[in-house]
Amino acid sequence: MSACVTFGDLTLGYHRHPAVHHLNGTVRRGSLTAVVGANGSGKSTLMKGIVGVLKPMSGRCAVAPGTSLAYLPQQSELDRSFPARVIDLVSLGLWPRRGLLGWHGARDKAVVADALSAVGLEGFDARPIDSLSGGQLQRALFARVLVQDSDLILLDEPFNAVDARTVRDLIDLIMRWHGEKRTVMVVVHDLDLVREHFPEALLMAREPIAWGDTRAALSPENLLKARQFHEAWDEKAALCAPGQGGAYVHRHGGHEHSHAAAKDAA
Repeated sequence: MSACVTFGDLTLGYHRHPAVHHLNGTVRRGSLTAVVGANGSGKSTLMKGIVGVLKPMSGRCAVAPGTSLAYLPQQSELDRSFPARVIDLVSLGLWPRRGLLGWHGARDKAVVADALSAVGLEGFDARPIDSLSGGQLQRALFARVLVQDSDLILLDEPFNAVDARTVRDLIDLIMRWHGEKRTVMVVVHDLDLVREHFPEALLMAREPIAWGDTRAALSPENLLKARQFHEAWDEKAALCAPGQGGAYVHRHGGHEHSHAAAKDAA
């Protein structure tokens, strides 16, 4: 199966401080991958790098030419006070094809209505977004993704602060996209949810710890190794290449950093 996203020694970060280190590999077209790891392990940073919001500090991240992309950030990054209705929020998914000021015809309105129905929000068209519960807002955001009709779908912690029924319904939509051979990457914290529904997992601790079949990637040994690496990080430094005394030293953009090596998982 061909590659949808390719990482070549990719390092991403903020203000010259790396947060994702030396990631290599490919996301296969049509795959469903959970991106997992502790808070601060680089999961959201990786999503931003794929979208292009963050430029690589070194290496590369290449999305296959002609691939359309839909990105759903964390709810905490959204301004819920903006005076918009549910239909306005969902209709934003049309802008890649219509432009922000484009005219929406009968077909577009039907697409939006179908998306709202698919997420269980019939009759919510005129509701202000600041009146929605966390679960209702996430459903509306998934409707916007549906409208985008993209090849590559990136979802950053879509199950946070939503009720169990909403989680089940959103999982059903993700399974639908996977069945349609779209490429889906989802940042998830609930490992039981990952094991049950996601065939592939990428385990991060600022560097990739394991990537592949979920059961193998989330083995007790790999989870222990990820925890050890995460606990070893110096917030003012980053892991790259072995140096003297078991430390790791490297440079990104002229910035040198180092820290002690994590012990191997037994």
